[in-house]
Order: sequence, then structure tokens, then C-alpha cells
Amino acid sequence: MFAVTLDLRIFANSAEQQLQTRGKGQPGDMLEKAAEQLMSCFRVCASDNRAGIDDSKKWGMLFLINQLFKIYFKINKLHLCKPLIRAIDSSTLKNDYSMAQRVTYKYYVGRKAMFDSDFKPAEECLSFSFHHCLCSSQKNKRMILIYLLPVKMLLGHMPSQQLLRKYDLMQFADVTKAVSEGNLLLLNEALAKHETFFIRCGIFLILEKLKIITYRNLFKKVYQLLRTHQLPLDAFLVSLRMMQVEDVDLDEVQCILANLIYMGHIKGYISHQHQKLVVSKQNPFPPLSSVS
Repeated sequence: MFAVTLDLRIFANSAEQQLQTRGKGQPGDMLEKAAEQLMSCFRVCASDNRAGIDDSKKWGMLFLINQLFKIYFKINKLHLCKPLIRAIDSSTLKNDYSMAQRVTYKYYVGRKAMFDSDFKPAEECLSFSFHHCLCSSQKNKRMILIYLLPVKMLLGHMPSQQLLRKYDLMQFADVTKAVSEGNLLLLNEALAKHETFFIRCGIFLILEKLKIITYRNLFKKVYQLLRTHQLPLDAFLVSLRMMQVEDVDLDEVQCILANLIYMGHIKGYISHQHQKLVVSKQNPFPPLSSVS
């Protein structure tokens, strides 16, 4: 069954590419038809309640789900993954499948969680895949890191230059540096420079979310320089203009600060009467991992 269903997906993918080259059919048609056949096999496996555990067809569930994940991600129908994830979550065999299958499964579940902005579950799943992926599978580990790195950065954990060099992911080097330093100018330049790579990987919009973290780190520097818990809004305006943020005014500064306060990245409030940000005297900029 494994060989047949794998060949079905690969064959459907090849047929899809040929049809698109010739300008025939609707995008995703062949893959959707293959997914229907795979779902039929999955239902047979999932409903096998008669056989003993050693002979149960349920052992085929995870492999089929992984094949379906690959199709659903390809045709951008991630909502179809939800019932499959529930099926594995409720399965008594979920920790007994082969490690290779579990690594693939966690990789796709982690990617879906990332696109749903569930960053902590995404980190957990993608970290599992990365740490349990064979060391010899450098290509697969690199593929996992492409999604794990943005999630880690959004949670406040910056990758080392050594890690980026090892897996040939230096596209993230300036992004990491910019976020850590609160350097909005460098972040915009890094995103523009490697835009094609990030879009192809499907992570450009996720990396755009790092801007709010960069604002947080920039404003933290303003706080550290002024050494007071009552910070004039003009100081934040100056810092943004230094980063060449165009057409920024006090209203936009207040909007950015309000978002940071709402998201828990800053503990404090805006005093509109005095045009100041009043921050907590204790831990005004909580660690990102505690609030994300």
C-alpha cells in the first residue's frame, strides 16, 4: 500500500505539471483527484476496529496522512488538514509509528500551526522534527529550519551565525541582526534583498511580523538610554525617523505603542495628556517567550 499510494501522489504531481505546461485543466485538478483516492484508503485504515493491534490497518494511517499533507500544502488547502490531525491526536498509536513518519508529520503540523499564528505549538512540532531528523539528512534539516527559524525569532530566540552557515541559510543573517538590534532600516533592507527566496518558501509574511518585535527592541533601547519610566513620545518619534521610517508622526507612534502594550510586549500605558509612555518600574519589556 505504501508504494502504491506514494507512486499515486508522484504520478499525479507529474501529470499536474504536464497539464499546466500545456495550459490544460484547472490548477490542482490531478492532485485533488489523487487526494480523493488517498482519503478512501485512509478511511479503510481508520475504520479497522476488528483486527488485532499487530495486524491492524491503522498502522497505515500516518503514512497516508503525510501523503495527503503534501498534496494539501501543494494546492494550498490547509483547512483539510484539521480532521487528519484530530485523527492522529485521538489515536493510541500516535507515539508508536516509525520515527521517519513522525518527523514528517510533525513538520507539516508545525508549518500549519505557524501559518495559523500558533507559534508555540509550531516551535514544539518543528523542533521535534529537526532534532529527530537524521544528521545525514542535511537537506531535510535545512528545510525544517526554514520554518523553525522565523518561529523561534518571533518567540525571542535568535539563531547563531554558526547554525546559519552550517545549513546555508545566510539569508536570515541580516534579519536576525536587525531584529536583535531593533534596526528597522536593516530589517527592511534584508527582507527586500532576499524577498524572492522568502516568498518562494512561503515565509515572507511571517517574517514581516518580526517588525513588531523590532519596534519593541528599538523602543527598549530608547528606555535604556533615557533611564526613566516616563518616556516622552517625541523620543520614539526621533528613533523611528533615524530608522528612515517615512511619514511617521506622533499619532503613528501612539498606534505602534498601543499595539505593543496590547500584545504584552510593553508593560505600561500612554498618557495622552502629558504625551508620554509610562512604563512599569518592574520588567517593562517582558521576555518575548513569556508573552508570544
